[in-house]
Amino acid sequence: MHMSASINWDTLGFDAYRTRTVILSHFKDGQWSPIEKTETFSFTFDPFAQVFHYAISCFEGLKAFRQKDGRIALFRPDQNAARMARTADYLGMPCPSKEMFIKMCELCVENNLEFLAPYGHKASLYIRPLLVGMHPQMQLVPYPEAIFAVMCAPAGSYYGAHLRSCAAVIPGDFDRAAPKGSGSYKIGANYAATFRPYKYAHEQGYAELLYLNSSTREFVDEFGSSNFFGIKGNKYVTPLSDSVLPSITNLTLQQVARDFGMEVEKRPVPLEELAEFEEAGGCGTAVVITPMSHIDIKPVLAEPLVSRSFRYEPDGQVGPVCTKLYNRIVGIQFGELEDTHGWCHYWLD
Repeated sequence: MHMSASINWDTLGFDAYRTRTVILSHFKDGQWSPIEKTETFSFTFDPFAQVFHYAISCFEGLKAFRQKDGRIALFRPDQNAARMARTADYLGMPCPSKEMFIKMCELCVENNLEFLAPYGHKASLYIRPLLVGMHPQMQLVPYPEAIFAVMCAPAGSYYGAHLRSCAAVIPGDFDRAAPKGSGSYKIGANYAATFRPYKYAHEQGYAELLYLNSSTREFVDEFGSSNFFGIKGNKYVTPLSDSVLPSITNLTLQQVARDFGMEVEKRPVPLEELAEFEEAGGCGTAVVITPMSHIDIKPVLAEPLVSRSFRYEPDGQVGPVCTKLYNRIVGIQFGELEDTHGWCHYWLD
């Protein structure tokens, strides 16, 4: 087992990490079992379990922070609980109540405190709630049996001490989600379809994939890992699409933009409008903001031809609005700035 004394808080990345305790409960016969704590990092499933055959699972992602005054905060866990409930309903799965969801996240933090970085390292504890369908079956019908588990991993800043921009690519031969499909739900299968195109993109130096709407390929949907936003003058613009995951970070950024006096537009974003933004980026729990240096269009992702490129910042550099938005959210998360909207959830004395 890893111990906190061996963790270099300043070089942490974002990946699976063996901590101490997983919190779990089993739904069967119409009720959740008493919440358990286990230090066994393995589950036993029937080989006919739904999750293996039909990908019946969903997850969430949120963070705990050790703040400037020493308090520990979860950031907006109520929103994650609500989003998991929406996804579970889509999959026909039982789902924990908001109170149970938050309580199990609290217990996960409490029982892995040695993996939460001291204040000052820009590191946090990433919480991964996971809901898995485990009933053995081959019929294509929902069945009310599931495991709800909450695990965690220490996570550092994606960028080290300084935010930096990176490149993205629009793949002409891959789509993320179908119209009226599962794109707006946080199910594992949505991410599985991005693994192969991400491999091609990373081999060519792109950090991100930006997907268009699959029906007409005329509008921006979202990145493979996060929502899209663009800055145009004093406007924060983000796509309105039934195929886009409702990002809690994007919701937070929209409010912060309003706090700065910006106008927020959530609407369809034509592909051609990428040329009109002064800044562009992705937003999600892991990184808060991923600023874009440029976005290329490739008709065939694995081939060298770039048909068009939209430039925003020199590689590595970050625009003033992205910097301002990022600093405000991170400042609130680490207790350096006032939390005027009540986003930080405290429970420990």
